[in-house]
Amino acid sequence: MSLAIVYARAKLGIEAPLVTVEAHLSNGLPSLSIVGLPEAAVKESRDRVRSAILNSQFEFPARRITINLAPADLPKEGGRYDLAIALSLLAASGQIPSQELHHYEFIGELALTGELRPTPGVLPAAIQCSQQNRSLFVPLANACEAALPKHAKIISAQHLLEITAHLNGQQKLSFHHNPDNTALNTNADLDLKDVKGQYQAKRALEIAAAGHHNLLFSGPPGSGKSMLAARLPSILPDLPESDAMEVAAIRSIANLPFHLENWLQPPYRSPHHTASAVALVGGGSNPKPGEISLAHRGVLFLDELPEYDRRVLEVLREPLEAGHINISRANHQVNFPARFQLIAAMNPCPCGYLGHDKIHCRCNSDQIRRYRQKVSGPLLDRIDLQIQVLANTKEVIEE
Repeated sequence: MSLAIVYARAKLGIEAPLVTVEAHLSNGLPSLSIVGLPEAAVKESRDRVRSAILNSQFEFPARRITINLAPADLPKEGGRYDLAIALSLLAASGQIPSQELHHYEFIGELALTGELRPTPGVLPAAIQCSQQNRSLFVPLANACEAALPKHAKIISAQHLLEITAHLNGQQKLSFHHNPDNTALNTNADLDLKDVKGQYQAKRALEIAAAGHHNLLFSGPPGSGKSMLAARLPSILPDLPESDAMEVAAIRSIANLPFHLENWLQPPYRSPHHTASAVALVGGGSNPKPGEISLAHRGVLFLDELPEYDRRVLEVLREPLEAGHINISRANHQVNFPARFQLIAAMNPCPCGYLGHDKIHCRCNSDQIRRYRQKVSGPLLDRIDLQIQVLANTKEVIEE
């Protein structure tokens, strides 16, 4: 048979639309062309696939080969289509049976030796693949992440030969299942109970955790604002599995490491004040999630709040109200969830020592006014709790 069809999944925001990989072998000079809006990494798969097939002791078809990635108007990126392309070529050339391919979907990047390398965005593909009642082949390194959905049928492999042996009926691979009771609390190293004094600030953190309130700490340097904010996750409850699945999906498409033992814990993100608006809310030619989406269902901590560019801070106003961010580009629009809890810290003045009982403030009234105006009123209006944090006294520290 000179035509074969294999299924894969694209990466579009937190969605994973179905991609049909069609391979056609025809007469003519030997060549391989890939159509269907492939980017550079997808076009380069022709060389990876050729070497992987040859090094796996299969024959690479010496014919005119056309690979179509449908739908044609959906941009394709990354090496996630390597495995599907290789299997479509083997099926079209009759080296593996094609009758059972419609029961499976395939995602994975191929090494030149035929080994499978992990790819980002596997979890959204696993969720939507399970809804179609198909089994999903993934690299072994992605297996724990892909097996999070309860009804997902995940088959992991380390090499192209393992998958071809499974399809040929020579050596069947079993479904991957994650062990139970693997979610553990690993926030013990940053515990709120270790903070001495600061009773008002700790009470504010407890109220913020209980009611999901946004919180602003204002106080001089060394008063413990950043230390307090970093310990907020230690008093937050574990996420429900549905919310944790959203968080894991966002981390998956952002290509962040996945840890099965703490996947139920709320995320904590603390970007530097030099971060751009795109880094904060997401974007790019192929939109990727920003810090507000990576903090979804968790905490976004902004230290030295007035040091952020004002235009960067203003982009937070809409997501704080809506709980999501829409990123529009010329050829498509992506929606990322962004329901986060904002915790911010700032000094009361440029030098930081306004109201300090031992160090004299060197700022005049105009400098203080300009410093505070770097944070707009509408943004401050979205912060429910605004607490002044003073430095601990010597007696409290020595307790």
